[in-house]
Amino acid sequence: MNALRQLVSKFFGSGSDTVFARRTAGGIQPLPFKDDSFRSQIMSTPIPQQLIIPTGATDGAKITLLVDIGEQVSKYQKLAVINISTGGVSDVPVHAPTSGMITSIGNSIVADHSQQQQLCINLTSDGRDEAMQLEPQSNYSLLTRADIVSLIREAGIIGMGGAGFPAAEKLHRCAESAIEFLIINAAECEPYITADEALLRERAGKVVLGAQILKQASAARRCIIAIEDTKQDAIEALKQILQNEANLDQACELVLIPSKYPAGSERQLIQCVTGIEITTGQHPTDNGIVMHNVGTAYSAYEAIVEGKPSISRFTTLCGQALKTPKNFEVLIGTTTEFLFELCGIEVNNKQKSIVGGSLMGSELSSDKAAVCKTTNCLIAASETELQPQQAEQACIRCGFCADACPSKLLPQQLLAFSRTADTTQLLEHGLFDCIECGACDYVCPSHIPLVSTYKESKKFIGARTQSLEHSDYWQQRFQFHQYRVKKEKDQAVSRKADVSVKPAPAAGSAVKKPNDEADFISKEQASLDITAAVARVKARREEKNK
Repeated sequence: MNALRQLVSKFFGSGSDTVFARRTAGGIQPLPFKDDSFRSQIMSTPIPQQLIIPTGATDGAKITLLVDIGEQVSKYQKLAVINISTGGVSDVPVHAPTSGMITSIGNSIVADHSQQQQLCINLTSDGRDEAMQLEPQSNYSLLTRADIVSLIREAGIIGMGGAGFPAAEKLHRCAESAIEFLIINAAECEPYITADEALLRERAGKVVLGAQILKQASAARRCIIAIEDTKQDAIEALKQILQNEANLDQACELVLIPSKYPAGSERQLIQCVTGIEITTGQHPTDNGIVMHNVGTAYSAYEAIVEGKPSISRFTTLCGQALKTPKNFEVLIGTTTEFLFELCGIEVNNKQKSIVGGSLMGSELSSDKAAVCKTTNCLIAASETELQPQQAEQACIRCGFCADACPSKLLPQQLLAFSRTADTTQLLEHGLFDCIECGACDYVCPSHIPLVSTYKESKKFIGARTQSLEHSDYWQQRFQFHQYRVKKEKDQAVSRKADVSVKPAPAAGSAVKKPNDEADFISKEQASLDITAAVARVKARREEKNK
């Protein structure tokens, strides 16, 4: 860790001056489509009449419902608790975004990348927006690390950037490692998304305070806000806040990174900022690094300083089918249909709805999908905006995909091994290091669906691994059964051997019948019994003949 600190000091120097990060290999520079949504200020949405609140509960999580159908609830009231792992560290509460009545609880479509239905709590708003009393902690510097982590957990904060990992669990892991860097990820590299940039432009002070809170909770030595060098409005807002910071111990540093996609991916951003490469199977905390998104930092500010739980998020609404694209502060559970109507959607011009960006996003099967805590962008795409997949042609071995890959993989080789289902070679060539950014698809002149092929290979390997695990489990159960049967047989033979040691009675003596089921009849005893019986029968016959 001392060597790491020397490297950091040599590279960054000291103080909070703005510095430029190194340029990393790979990546692309797609055409940006950010101006339409970025030109207006962030707008708070009106309260929808119906909210479909995702709980985040999938097959691998346990849920504890705290409300019943027909119950009247208040704003900020806790509705459920999701536990992803044991120990309570990953508990993620779900709160009511407004007051109203619980009308139903069931599975619904959610606007995320999982393409799975989640258990949702349907809340009908009463229009009064009556809230529970909050408990703000204005002097957060007096709180312990454990106190901050507990408050963040109770607020239900998860990573707002994509995967939705519980923020409290990530901070809890920091207690097991010496953290050198806290990196606040402001590298919003997707061509359409501007939610984080708009948040920094308008509320940079609160984001910086949230970053300082996360720094205190993680005990990080340095806090770095990493942002692309093209986001001038956000950079200027951050500079003004950072220049006025009085507490140098809590000061954040501003680092500008090259503007290219996918600069905001966790491993790529860490390598760009620190020069440290996170290898397969490692967590950033293993290398003294923890990363949080800009939206997570803002939520941490709200949870601690204002006492508010996580009931909303900033989402970009864009696409040529919308008359007024913009960024909204959206209540969790709002449907995509409601948001599109706020922007004035041209239904005849909309071809499809996409959640996430144009490169890593997923197409939604319905506009009834509910906004969750990871919904950072919704695109109402026109027929001409996002071209459909063109006919696949033969690979010409141009190597463009390898040059564009930010993970330094060999996409051509992975494609060949995927099509032959060569699991061994796929694993050796780092299939699971692929972050599915779509850069290889973007540059491929033959229009080969590389990412979708890799996704299918990952699913295949995952299913096969699960099948092998089940097979090993049942094989162990069968072997244990065989061992138990053999053990019972051996014990039975041992008991019989112990009984057979008894001496045999003399000839002509009275035959003793067994009174106990445990007594064992030897062959000699059986022979005597038979001889005595034959003698009795013979004697009776002789008496009759007389």
